[in-house]
Amino acid sequence: MAVTTEVVWPPDVALNKRKVTVVRNELNGAPVSEHGESDLVLATEHTHLRFSAHSHVGLVRSMNEDSFLAGSPLYLVADGMGGHARGEVASQTVVRVFDEHIERDLPSTPERILDAIHSSNDAVHDLSSADDVGAAVAGTTLAGVALVDAGEGTGLCWMAFNIGDSRIYTWDGTNLSQLSVDHSAAQAMIDAGLLRPEDADTWPERNVITRAIGLSDHADADVWLLPIDGRQTFLICSDGLSNELSLAEMTGILAEFDARDVTGSDDAELTPADVLVNAALERQGRDNVTVIVVESLSRPIEVLA
Repeated sequence: MAVTTEVVWPPDVALNKRKVTVVRNELNGAPVSEHGESDLVLATEHTHLRFSAHSHVGLVRSMNEDSFLAGSPLYLVADGMGGHARGEVASQTVVRVFDEHIERDLPSTPERILDAIHSSNDAVHDLSSADDVGAAVAGTTLAGVALVDAGEGTGLCWMAFNIGDSRIYTWDGTNLSQLSVDHSAAQAMIDAGLLRPEDADTWPERNVITRAIGLSDHADADVWLLPIDGRQTFLICSDGLSNELSLAEMTGILAEFDARDVTGSDDAELTPADVLVNAALERQGRDNVTVIVVESLSRPIEVLA
């Protein structure tokens, strides 16, 4: 089922004018793909946001334990784990908690994002009983970005946050760079000089993660604040994408879409997230795969004295 939502605020509102258009496709009531655009017009900044998101169960798994939340000001991916379908519930719990904490279509604050992270951890931790051990314990990765007002002296920023091995990449039109650092046994071995990065994909314990939402009383997330600066693009994904496609392959797909924008191509059949997910499925599709691509274009508004 496809649902299109358009909300336009009156033009006589001096601040916080917002226009939002979102197209959502659902399966059994859960979003599987979304794309949309929105405008935030604040006192000194006009930011245009465009995003696409897609989640697929893959070609091997019977259940999709990935979940996502996409819509200004917040874009996140959660990759669940745990026995008895608790992985699916864990990732959905994170989405629910963030949706309850963060107001839509307005910049949030770093404090609210951190509160949502810790509240998510509490909610997922409560899914497990004291008798649960090992794979039976509910948990989920969390990776995302949010548009936040960091206060006087810093102002409007992208706040990136990560716990686990889902990833956040930045794209500048030429280079795709991994911003987040995997919380995994493989990354720990690489950091210690005991494993070469090129060997990580075939290392037997490559899927063991060292941090996740819900596994302990405290959520130890990595956080970055990136000042709003012209055009910025983020790729957020579960490891179902990064385990199937190389950095060069993902770069090529994003470059192709940038070229379409430059030439004015109107091929809107597939979004960047759609194509990235399809490429992972064509490779092997061994895991659930979820992708969000979000682009912001910001320009200052001249304030007359």
